[in-house]
Amino acid sequence: MAFDRIGVGLIGVGRHGLRYARHIVHDLPAVSLRAVCRQHPEQGFDLPGAQPINVYGKAESLMADPAVDVVVVVTPPICAPDICRLAVESRKPLLIEKPLATTAADANAMVIMAREAAVPLMTAQTLRFDHTIQQMKMLKPRIGRSERLHLISRIEKRETAPGHADGYAKRGALLEIGVHMLDLVRFMTGEEVDEVRCTMDVRPGLSPETAASIRLVTSGGTACHIEIARVSTGRVGRADWWGTKGRLEVDWAACHIRCCDGTGTHQFDPPPSQTVLAAITVFLQAVREGTPMPITGEDGWRAVELAEACYQSARLGGAPVTLHISS
Repeated sequence: MAFDRIGVGLIGVGRHGLRYARHIVHDLPAVSLRAVCRQHPEQGFDLPGAQPINVYGKAESLMADPAVDVVVVVTPPICAPDICRLAVESRKPLLIEKPLATTAADANAMVIMAREAAVPLMTAQTLRFDHTIQQMKMLKPRIGRSERLHLISRIEKRETAPGHADGYAKRGALLEIGVHMLDLVRFMTGEEVDEVRCTMDVRPGLSPETAASIRLVTSGGTACHIEIARVSTGRVGRADWWGTKGRLEVDWAACHIRCCDGTGTHQFDPPPSQTVLAAITVFLQAVREGTPMPITGEDGWRAVELAEACYQSARLGGAPVTLHISS
C-alpha cells in the first residue's frame, strides 16, 4: 500500500486506548488520528494537540470513513472477532490489543479470515518490545540450549468498570495478563508448547481467577513454570532462564539482567521502554512498506490457544493437556 500520511481509526478509548491515542497524536508525526469509536460518542473526544477527530458509536461507521486507512483496536477481547470481520470486509489493516480473542476458535477464525483476504493483522503482544526482554533474547546464545524457564508476573489489582469480566468471557488474570507470559515462552525459546498443566485460585467458570500456576513443556524440551497473580501492591516481572552453559536472571520491572556464563557474571541495565509506542510504530512501518507483521495474528492465536489449554487443565484439577499444533 502507498500512503502519504496514514490515517488511523482507533476503536476503544478507555484507560489503555488513551495511551494509544496519545502516542499516535504526539509521537508519530507521519500519522494522523482521524477517527475514534467509543460506547458514548456524545461525549466527543478532546485530546490536546490533536486535529479534529470524527467520533463514532459503531465500528462499521468508523470503517466506512474514507479518512481511515488502518484500524487500531483496544477493546475488550470479546468484541474483537466482529471488529476484525468489519476491518477485513473494509480491506483495512488492523492492530488488535492482546489477547486477540477470548477463545482459540475465535482467534483462529480471525486469523483465517484476514489471511484469506490478504488483510494485514498484527497482535499487540507489547511485552515483546520491552528493552529488557529483547536483550534477554539476544543473550540466549550465551547460556546454551534452553533447559528451564521460570516467569513471574504480579500486577496490582485495580477497579474495573461494571461488566469488565463479561468483556473477557468471565475469564480473569490468566487471559488478561498471563497471556503475555504464554506468548513469551514461544518468543524466547522459539519453540511450540507440547503440554500444559495449570491450577488456579478458583475453578474456571465460577468467577474470574486472580492467580494461576502453570507448567509447560516445549517441543525442544524446555520445562517452563509461570506464576501469575493480581496482588494488592508491588508489581513484579521476573524471569530465570537456565541453559546448558549458563543462566539469565531478569527483572523487567526494574530493567536489570544478570548473566552467568562461561566467561563470568555480567550485569546489564537496559533503558526503560515505551512498549505501546513501539508496537504502533512497527505496525505502521509494516503497513507502509508492505512487509510482514512483526507479531502476527497467528502469534496472538497461539497465545490464546495456550490460555485455553490452561483453563482446560484447571477444570481437570491440574491434569496435563496436550496441544496438537496445526497450521
